[in-house]
This record gives sequence, structure tokens and C-alpha cells, in this order.
Amino acid sequence: MLPGGVTYAERFNGISGSAIRAIFKVLNRPGIISFAGGNPSGDALPDEVCAELARDALLADGKRILQYGATEGYPPFTESLTAYLQKGYRFPVEKQNVLPISGSTQGVDLLCKAFTNPGDTALVESPTFLGNMQTLRVYQQKLVAVESDEQGVKLDQLENAVKQHHPKLFYVIPTFQNPTGRTLAAERREPIAKMAEEYGFLVVEDDPYRDLRYSGSPLPPIKEYDRSEHVVYMGSFSKIISPGLRVGFMIANEDIIAKCAIAKQGTDLHTANLSQAIVDLYLRRNLLAPHIAQVLPSYRDKLNAMLSELETFPKGTRYTRPEGGLFIFVTMPEGFDAGAVFQEAVDRGVAYVAGTSFYPEGGHLNTLRLNFSNSTLAQIHEGMGLLRELFASKLQ
Repeated sequence: MLPGGVTYAERFNGISGSAIRAIFKVLNRPGIISFAGGNPSGDALPDEVCAELARDALLADGKRILQYGATEGYPPFTESLTAYLQKGYRFPVEKQNVLPISGSTQGVDLLCKAFTNPGDTALVESPTFLGNMQTLRVYQQKLVAVESDEQGVKLDQLENAVKQHHPKLFYVIPTFQNPTGRTLAAERREPIAKMAEEYGFLVVEDDPYRDLRYSGSPLPPIKEYDRSEHVVYMGSFSKIISPGLRVGFMIANEDIIAKCAIAKQGTDLHTANLSQAIVDLYLRRNLLAPHIAQVLPSYRDKLNAMLSELETFPKGTRYTRPEGGLFIFVTMPEGFDAGAVFQEAVDRGVAYVAGTSFYPEGGHLNTLRLNFSNSTLAQIHEGMGLLRELFASKLQ
């Protein structure tokens, strides 16, 4: 209970926290199989390499690393990051267009600080990542859901929403989307950039799963078609090196970067220097590409194992078939309630995330998100078997 007369900010009205974070609190029982998070595999976290890099960085530049740093980034990292981006992307990237951030999720927070006012409209895919929906809601944005299909957001629905609601921004995860694992079709990417230019809104392109591709061909980011600097591109090293380091990046118009840097000063001053230094050496020593190549086969096997298990689920079960990323999205037959069954699943030793949390409008109770990357093949077979048996019992 709060002291008399003290009230919470109105921006927290209706904000209940992340459903995934809440789930973590009930997963304390040893041996539980969790398909609930979005964590990379423990085997993919290069702890020994990072320990060596941290030691090398501190011995070479420890005084500067341990001191306060520039909001715009640890200088060696901004240099190596810019070079990495110039090599990996076909749109122009200069130092003044890049801001190191504490994971790409922070980018949404900074853009909200810099550009939105309470009551502005933000368009989002339906479904979409619940963590950034929460951020948008904390900044009192009116969320308008845009319908998606197997090819990503529907362009006609997006344009209708733009004309009707005059949004400040459109938040989109174009590649191996969270929660669905879908990839925005190549032919839908350029029209989004053109739409942003025509109607005057920001496209917030969140692309942290881009490098986790197990089949198919890479697609150009929406940013590649950005001729008017209406697209803000965000990437992250969380899924390909370490989520605990909290290092990501934002690429945008120089003035946008400057405003977001000011916003960042009041958030965390700067992304941790040591984390930036570790990633800097990862890039300078050309360790990233071999690490990703080492990780991909295991993830591919886990994805295929979970897809194989889903083939044996009750009749009427539908699910996405991603070419990469960390997630599969499942739609059970009508009448099934994934949220209502969740606790019973946990009691049997397996967890997932009910899909309703990812829909701005709610509903869709018969959906759920499964993560395959943070389990072993044996756990996938066991855990999916438990879910198959439980779900079948609820559909009789």
C-alpha cells in the first residue's frame, strides 16, 4: 500500500508488466522444460571467449573503460560497429548515423521519449512483441493493430490504418518475427518505406533475429528502400553473442540519433563500456561470423525437431514454419484456451507463453508461442510430448 496521498503515474494505468517475466517467477521448480522465454541456448553463449576479451580489453584500455563514457558510444566500438554495418548492409551508414544502445528494446524507449506525446497513435503488427507493446503503452500511445498473414503485415490494412489514424510510428519486426517466426515478404518491404515517406510517419524496424537464418535467402531490410530517412533500423548482438551484455544499435537520420542520444542520457547515460569493448573485440578479431556459423546447425535441428513434434498434435492444430529465429507460433482449434491450460502444463513440467499476450486487441485465446532454442533435443521431444497429451485431453 502506498503512503497516504501518493499515487502512481497515470501512464501506468493498465500496465501489468510482461507476461513472460511473470512466467519466469513460476518456473523455479528444478527440471521444468521451458519453451516460454526467448533465450539463446546456453551452449551458444561464448563465456570463455568473452572472459578472454574482457581481460584483453581491460588490460589494454581499462582506465577508459572503467570511467564514465560518451553517450554516443565507446569510441573503438563505434568505429568497429560502423565498419561492421557498412560491410553487412547495402544502405549508407556513417558514424553520425549510429547510436549504440542497451539492446534494441531500448531503441523503442528512446524513440518514444524523443518523438511521441501522450495520445499519439502507434501502429503495430498483430500479433507483435509484447515487451515493446508495453513500452509504447507506458508512453501512453494508442496502439492500433494491423492484421498480418503468413507473409507479414498486410499492406492494404496498413495503409487503411495510416489514413484513418495518422500514426506517429509503425513498429515492425521484419525477419523471423517475435512471436510468429514469420518473415515480411520481399515485395512488401519497399512499399512500407514509400508509405512512410508519403504519409509522414516513422517506421521502427526492429531486426534482432536477422542473422539466425537456417534456410532460404536473406531479404533486404526496409531501411534499404528508405529514401527520405523515415526508417529507423535497430539491431542487436543479444541473440548472436549474448543478451546479458545488453548491446544493440540504432541506425537513423543524424538528427534522430542526436535526439535519441539526449534521451539516453537520462536513461542510462551510456551503454556499459565493458560490454561495448567486448563486442568491439569480437568484431575486430572476426569472431562473429564463425560463432554464428557454429550456432546455426544446432538451432536448425531444434527447430526441425519441434516442427516434427507439432505434426503429431491434435487434428486442427496450425503452426508457423519459420526459416530462422527462435519461435514457432501455434494456433489450436477454436474453443481451446492456452492461458487456462498453462498452470496444468507447468504442473506437468513444461511451460510456454499464451498467445493472447502478443495481440494488442487481446483475444486469440487458442494461440501460444513456443521457443526451441533454449532446450535440448531430448527436452523438446519430452516437453512437446507432454503438451501433446495435455492439449489432446482438453479437445476431447
